[in-house]
Amino acid sequence: MKTKVFLLLSIAFLLSSSVFGRDPLEGTKWKLTGWTISSIDPKDVNITLNFSGGKVSGSGGVNSYSGPCETKPDGSFIAGEISFTLIAGPEPAMRAEAAYFKLLGDARFFKIKGDMLTLYDGMGNEMMSFEIVKV
Repeated sequence: MKTKVFLLLSIAFLLSSSVFGRDPLEGTKWKLTGWTISSIDPKDVNITLNFSGGKVSGSGGVNSYSGPCETKPDGSFIAGEISFTLIAGPEPAMRAEAAYFKLLGDARFFKIKGDMLTLYDGMGNEMMSFEIVKV
């Protein structure tokens, strides 16, 4: 019985996402709240992640960035080559930005739970968490 319910829910999600073109990340804006790679507290750096028109953009903490991004109904996530401005900033913020861009490039899966977005690597390890920015 559990398998049938899971299968029906999976089919419903796939239909609502792919047939009707609904991308759960489209038009959303997020602020980094946690990560696994850096000792720098993300609350000390303003790192944002926005999704619009098949692209990601935002602030890396110092520089603005943008690049292509592909998300799929199965939760897969691939950010393409990221372009960013070349402004220098304080050392902790520059280190945080470099760590963020690396993690973003390594992300392979996403999961949304309530107002939280989590990105995972290809092995399913949590890498970064974000809180939605309400406008």
